Amino acid sequence: MAAFLDPELTTTAFLWKIDRRDGVTLGFTSHDGDLWRGGLCYRAAPGMIPSAIERSDGFDADSVELTGALSSDALRAEDFLAGRWDGAALGLAIVDWTQSEGEALPLVRGELGTVETEGGAFRVDLRGPASLLEAPVCEETSPDCRASLGDPRCRIDMAGRRQMVVVMSVADAVVTLDRSAADGIYGFGRLRWIDGPNAGLISVIAASAGTTLTLREPPAFAPLAATRAELSEGCDRRFATCKTRFANAINFQGEPHLPGNDLLTRYAL
Repeated sequence: MAAFLDPELTTTAFLWKIDRRDGVTLGFTSHDGDLWRGGLCYRAAPGMIPSAIERSDGFDADSVELTGALSSDALRAEDFLAGRWDGAALGLAIVDWTQSEGEALPLVRGELGTVETEGGAFRVDLRGPASLLEAPVCEETSPDCRASLGDPRCRIDMAGRRQMVVVMSVADAVVTLDRSAADGIYGFGRLRWIDGPNAGLISVIAASAGTTLTLREPPAFAPLAATRAELSEGCDRRFATCKTRFANAINFQGEPHLPGNDLLTRYAL
């Protein structure tokens, strides 16, 4: 137990450290002034308040709910809706705010779950490590591949299958590039925005033809002209594509030849 919790009058403050998947790290505190810890400034605004923290020594998932105010410089409703905070790693600790580099008592850690925004405020649930035990024990069978192109199960080398492009214009969900992309191979791929208002976000590609990409949905923010992005090939997860285009049938993570539920009702023609 941290010694600073022993006195009758304590000088404690909560610290939140949030690591987003786009590489941005932010710190917040419940104290009335900014605090520095480990080279990171924990901002007092917007104020964040944790719910009652439930910890257990069993396998039940720990439960924490955070609430706070939205501000234009740190937390914006637009960023929540755009998915910038999805899956962000969060650590919650308690410190003695009178000690600049004192001991920190970790409380909980996990990933941000469901985010709700209303009336200039937000509320988010924290999924702790134990929540992984709630996932299915085994995968369901499917005719399509359950791996993602280039992941450890797929094993396709993505070197040479990604390229840097410049987005010249965007009309709704149609993107025009500065160079031609081979027809078809970028369908189901990804366009990762490098700079501009969408920096760090990923758009899923529905189809590609020449210099044109059709996204599944328009970008979250209106892109600037000549915005850089990383273009990655995609895969439709079909066995025929895996076998002929990638020569990777041995790593196909699906059951394309498994009989369906209608097997017993079939009859010879």
